Amino acid sequence: MRYLLLILVSAFTINGVQAQEVLTSTEWQEDLRFLQQTVHKDYPFLFKKTTKADFDLAVEKLYNEIPNLEQHEIIIGMAKLVSSFKYGHTVLGFRYSPYPFHQLPLNLYVFNDGVHIQGVHKDYENALGAKLIAIAGVPVNEAMKKVYPVVPAENDQFFKAYVGVYLTVTEVLHAQRIIPEMSDSVELTLEKDGKQFKQVFKTLPKGERVPTQYSLVKQDGDWLEARKQDETPHYLKHLDKIYYYDYLPEHKTVYVRQSQIQDDQSEDIPTFYAGVFDFIENNDVDKLVIDVRLNGGGNNYKNKPVVTGIIETEKINQVGKLFVLIGRRTFSACQNLINELDNYTNVIFVGEPSSENINFYGDNNRVQLPNSKIPAYLSFAWWQDKPQWEGGDWTSPHMFVDMSFEEYRTNQDPVLQAALGFEGDDFVIDPMEYMTNLFLAGEMERLQKETIEMVNDPRYKFFDFETNLNEAGYRLLSNGQNQEAIFVFDFNTKLFPDSPNCWDSLAEGFWRAGNLEKAKELYNKAMAMDPGGPTAENARAMLEKIDHSNQKN
Repeated sequence: MRYLLLILVSAFTINGVQAQEVLTSTEWQEDLRFLQQTVHKDYPFLFKKTTKADFDLAVEKLYNEIPNLEQHEIIIGMAKLVSSFKYGHTVLGFRYSPYPFHQLPLNLYVFNDGVHIQGVHKDYENALGAKLIAIAGVPVNEAMKKVYPVVPAENDQFFKAYVGVYLTVTEVLHAQRIIPEMSDSVELTLEKDGKQFKQVFKTLPKGERVPTQYSLVKQDGDWLEARKQDETPHYLKHLDKIYYYDYLPEHKTVYVRQSQIQDDQSEDIPTFYAGVFDFIENNDVDKLVIDVRLNGGGNNYKNKPVVTGIIETEKINQVGKLFVLIGRRTFSACQNLINELDNYTNVIFVGEPSSENINFYGDNNRVQLPNSKIPAYLSFAWWQDKPQWEGGDWTSPHMFVDMSFEEYRTNQDPVLQAALGFEGDDFVIDPMEYMTNLFLAGEMERLQKETIEMVNDPRYKFFDFETNLNEAGYRLLSNGQNQEAIFVFDFNTKLFPDSPNCWDSLAEGFWRAGNLEKAKELYNKAMAMDPGGPTAENARAMLEKIDHSNQKN
């Protein structure tokens, strides 16, 4: 069994402030060496997204800088080292550190129209809902880039889920040179109702943190949230429960929100889902929607009754009847769940990509640094639900839908609405299969027209048309179908005219077909578009091959 340690959203705090021991530079350097040696000795398999050489180079740089750094800068420096592995379970754990950090009294959330203050302490009510423009004069996008190395970002969705926490911690802001010096006050540039203004926020007492649940502040006591309180959308109902279900009669849909892969104290997962599937079988139900947008994981051995129950319920295990809502908090054991649903059911994923790699390093060991006592959580278990060629940065939704701040503020849920309003004749679930069938049927005009429409449809944002078409072209080449391959490659250049790889592939199509002059023209075009890059390198090698072949002849 494996359990996700919930150390990310509270990464910078502890329960109560402990007395801090002042360490010497030598002691911090000893901790750094211990971390380096432990990784090399016991966790060398983590070197997948970074190299041993790059890791060691960063270690030496930090080691030499330590005598001139403040304590929090050293800690953030080591956090960046651990985060460089880019696995969300592998993180330097501030939560249990005797060095608590300071947090601003606000909660930031990334919407599709910017970063907004989702929740705030009542003393700053005027800033509630405002869009963040800059931190201490640093534009928000630049500030996000500066804190990126500190976050153990498995992918960009993971970063989007947790960057708000890091942007509100003053020690991080200073270590990453967003604020020029440590201070208990930070000035933010905000925008609200079309007007920009500046607001100075004073940090919470050392060790205290903004009270959030599933990354959101709930309105309670001294804390305010931007969402209107006259109603509650389904995904935020009954948050005291891990899961609940509701029947939406106007849509003949059963809606389930499951926010952890753990048993709720009121009933365990098998009992809960047995009730769900019994209701479906015995009532007028056309669709099942399972919402795991808030689900950060738990124990993946508890996924079985969900998957098998869906398989056995033929009434809803059909294309267009089973929907799973995913997003930036869909992580860890929940990634295992959506992998299994993708493998064995007729699920349609709606929402944003997940925040976990499809195959990933999960469970971690707690490794305590000897002098500072700061724990590093280092992953050791490789979870692979899919073959390596189906791996990827995340699970992409079949239908991409995200949320604006105004939709959040007014309790709308465009993701759920997309699932409820799904019509089979309005959406292509597998674009590659659809395009292939049109190609094989010889319907070239329709293929071009409808592919262009899909490429420009935001719902298909995370389907990689360019790569899939390119791979289809190479499959045709490998079968000796040169003219067909040229058609596909040429079509790809029309869809993505700024991609040097598309022109490089078209060049190879003409080369294989024996049209060397056209191939040379296109290879030169690809080289000019990508000077010094990998496409130019390949094109240069192919041109040399063509010239060598001509000389032999």
